[in-house]
Amino acid sequence: MKNFFFSIIIILTASAVLQQFLPWWIIVLPAFAVGFFYEQKSHIAFLSGFIAVFVMWSFYAFFLSAANDDILAQKVAALLPLQGKVSLLFIVTGTIGGLVSGFAALSGNLLRKTTE
Repeated sequence: MKNFFFSIIIILTASAVLQQFLPWWIIVLPAFAVGFFYEQKSHIAFLSGFIAVFVMWSFYAFFLSAANDDILAQKVAALLPLQGKVSLLFIVTGTIGGLVSGFAALSGNLLRKTTE
């Protein structure tokens, strides 16, 4: 359980810092590294990567959208099949990032298990 929370904090922090300077897909590297170096069960590794980036991307999308009174988010939510609901757009955004990071953490975890 201790590794689970530490891995979430490390992935969230490293991804947030790296995304300020590098492309969006940089979230893969911290998640993969944490999945590789922290000994966890496979589903826990996936969940820690998913939760870390889901929370980060959802809150970041919320704060960016709140800065411009949800103008762009409302237009994007209207384009997607979300019935114009901005809150669903934040959930979709977080889910996409969470899946990418979760699978990266799972890949790192499974690679570590094959090298043991």
